Amino acid sequence: MSAGSGTGALDGAVVAVAGAGGPAGRATLLRLAGAGATVVGADADAESLAEAVDAARRAHSGATVIGDTVDLLDPAATRAWAARTEQDHGRGRIDGLVHLVGGWRGGKTFADTDLADWDLLEKLLIRTVQHTSLAFHDGLLRSDRGRYVLVSAAGASKPTAGNAAYAAAKAAAEAWTLALGDDFRKAGGDEGPRAAAAILVIKALVHDAMRAERPNAKFAGFTDAGELADAIAGVWDRPAGEVNGNRLWLTPES
Repeated sequence: MSAGSGTGALDGAVVAVAGAGGPAGRATLLRLAGAGATVVGADADAESLAEAVDAARRAHSGATVIGDTVDLLDPAATRAWAARTEQDHGRGRIDGLVHLVGGWRGGKTFADTDLADWDLLEKLLIRTVQHTSLAFHDGLLRSDRGRYVLVSAAGASKPTAGNAAYAAAKAAAEAWTLALGDDFRKAGGDEGPRAAAAILVIKALVHDAMRAERPNAKFAGFTDAGELADAIAGVWDRPAGEVNGNRLWLTPES
């Protein structure tokens, strides 16, 4: 397949993808590259990132897909990644940051909660959102189609006893993203926001490797990685004012 044809909302866009080495990241790199975007993926796992970048390049000959090994828990390194992306590809702006950094820890009961799980999830699910949103904020505002996209979980709105740490971390990440959306709203003034911060909510993610490991599992209500990538790309098809500061549910709203 060749690069995108150049007629859609993502044609010529410069989009950074945080957590690009995982299954969702791999699907997102493929989808964005196919839509004509220049895609710059970051991950702490250099090997997984390289595999995801190579897959997108093979699938879309001529597309610009770059991998940048970045520790997103380091605010200075995250800002340097944003600056490189804007300088090398963005010409003074960034058209999107897709946040796919994930992780899960939990237990069977509330009383069994291990606060070490919180220590890890606070870093993965909150700190990386803080660092990327602050690093890419100005570049997104300089774009005429800037989008910050967070993928969250339904459990943030309806936490269960054994998932206290995970749900709390996801809820905090959502609150931070909604605050970013309010900043974009205020920056737009009477004309409305030019940039948008949106939250895509899923129950859980499923991908081919999971199906292969559990061939008899139904994964009821799970969102396929490819479907998630389509929904991410679709955020650019909608006006900023329509998606800014909103939770966009890909699973029945809880």
